[in-house]
Amino acid sequence: MGRTVRRLRQAHAVGDISLSGVSVLARLAALGPDSPGSLAELERVRPQAMAATLAGLEQRGLVRRTPDAADGRRSIVSVTDEGRAMLEERRSESVARLAHALDEFTPGERAALRAALPLLDRLAERL
Repeated sequence: MGRTVRRLRQAHAVGDISLSGVSVLARLAALGPDSPGSLAELERVRPQAMAATLAGLEQRGLVRRTPDAADGRRSIVSVTDEGRAMLEERRSESVARLAHALDEFTPGERAALRAALPLLDRLAERL
């Protein structure tokens, strides 16, 4: 799996968004706005690393920070429309590459890969 993921990452343009940035955007798009501290915890990185990731995303207009209504000292981060569009573009590129590669597999091989996906997902959840 690691090799597959590396190859998909290599396909994106140099200077493109970092993997950690994509992960944060995907999390915000799927689960909604969150605090930087919570995002750091969920992504298993130091708060300083998350601050740097968020600063880069914010500079590119992919996320926005707003004051937390419950605690004015905190901020809440949400994905922007530009961030959602960038995520969709990356997903589309990756899906197209995977589909093209899978065209060379037999129907039986594709069925075996499909059957393994739930197990791989369960394994990832437990790591």
